[in-house]
Amino acid sequence: MEITLLIIVSLSLFLIPVAKSQGGLKSGFYSSTCPKAEATVRSTVETHFKNDPTVAAGILRLHFHDCFVEGCDGSILIKGRSAEINALPNLGLRGFEVINDAKTQLEALCPGVVSCADILALAARDSVDLSNGPNWAVPTGRRDGRVSSSSKASNLPSPLDSVDTQRQKFADKGLDDQDLVTLAGAHTIGQTDCRFFRYRLYNFTTTGNSDPSLSQSALTNFQTLCPKSSSGTEQVALDKDSPMKFDVSYFKNVRDGNGVLESDQRLWGDPATRDIVQNYAGRIRGLLGLRFDYEFKKSMIKMSSIEVKTGAQGEIRKVCSRFN
Repeated sequence: MEITLLIIVSLSLFLIPVAKSQGGLKSGFYSSTCPKAEATVRSTVETHFKNDPTVAAGILRLHFHDCFVEGCDGSILIKGRSAEINALPNLGLRGFEVINDAKTQLEALCPGVVSCADILALAARDSVDLSNGPNWAVPTGRRDGRVSSSSKASNLPSPLDSVDTQRQKFADKGLDDQDLVTLAGAHTIGQTDCRFFRYRLYNFTTTGNSDPSLSQSALTNFQTLCPKSSSGTEQVALDKDSPMKFDVSYFKNVRDGNGVLESDQRLWGDPATRDIVQNYAGRIRGLLGLRFDYEFKKSMIKMSSIEVKTGAQGEIRKVCSRFN
């Protein structure tokens, strides 16, 4: 029965047409103006990934943080004291050197053609693919924004957010519960510092207790990785089972009380998001992997189309870290 169901679902996914445009964007936007654009971004990401595979998660997070502030317009890439990059939620972001490297190469090939926002969207896709995740056609045609303000980044999703708060922040960007849980699955290749979740281990309600939603095995493991007297800068994988592989084990961890971030574990406590987590963490190995891959592609295309600037809006930066 499980095998039959897997075959049916697998076939149905291939029959669903792939969207060619989204929010004024379209696949193959640079096919005539800069034919080597996507290949150049891909080769650049590959080079950096070979040197440090953890950069994949950094690029993916960079794209997410960009899209949630001012839309997907490369505003996160701007340097400056009051720029978005210096907002508290953005401290520790990485992967900038990959985007800048690709931009330098593309400016040599096709000056003033490919936006930094598109480079970031393409690099995020390539990072997932290189991590054994799905691949998809990225709709392109974004233009770079002319505003980057740290004060506008205060409403980014936080590890401390309740599900209701997360839900509202995603809804404000046109994303639903399915997108919320699916995009959280990107944590399958992420890492975080002990300081962002250590309170769950030793002082959850300021009374010296631990978070009751943590399994005993997770609590013991995290306390070993993050001693009470440590600096808090130690790195812990958000997916303990396969931290370098883009798969569904993250959802199994959340289901089993092994979620690292409180915001992740809370997805199991809300009936609506729990059902989605359970669907991804279910028992049919091939089916659940296929389902998550398919849904992740859809949610990424949807997210990367948030408030995009196209046509005559914005600009095409010559250097990603500064306005023209």
